[in-house]
Amino acid sequence: MTELFKKKCLPCEGNISAFDLSEIHNYQKKVDGWDIIKNKQNIYYLEKKFVFSNFLQSQKFINEVGKISEAEGHHPDISFGWGYAKINISTHAIKGLSENDFILAAKIDKIINV
Repeated sequence: MTELFKKKCLPCEGNISAFDLSEIHNYQKKVDGWDIIKNKQNIYYLEKKFVFSNFLQSQKFINEVGKISEAEGHHPDISFGWGYAKINISTHAIKGLSENDFILAAKIDKIINV
């Protein structure tokens, strides 16, 4: 794991290009267990599923993800329920992945690895 979690997400208003596949795979090595998914619109995003032993643990985790996301100004798509959470991250303004997405992924992983 790298020091990505120490970085801060930078505001993105669409003024940069999304990572190409080579950059995506390079950054994927810096985060733990995040899958690269391509949706029907050919937009890449990060996805990771987390498993917990009950609903309250899932909710506590999601609340922590929310705090980090708000502090970073970068908000993932989240679904959760009894014993699970699934997080999808992309930079909507550029319709793809940027360093911000991997920074957020690293920060989310830090919640679990504390």
